[in-house]
Amino acid sequence: MKINVEVDCTPEEARRAMGLPDFTPVHEKYVASLVETMEQGVTPEFLETMMKSWAPMGEAGFAAWRKLFEVAGPRS
Repeated sequence: MKINVEVDCTPEEARRAMGLPDFTPVHEKYVASLVETMEQGVTPEFLETMMKSWAPMGEAGFAAWRKLFEVAGPRS
């Protein structure tokens, strides 16, 4: 037997129903900081730091991404 239940609610209502924390203030602060950084101009160092934090396996993952972009980059 298979039973399907469909719940019509907003993401906010679902978050509250499941007892998950509200990270709205943290998200707003993060977005404001990101916008401020973008308005000041993005430096290559900033991009490298950002990519390192997103890359799986830390430095090894970042090195793999860098090599991929070097291989796929423009040819001289």
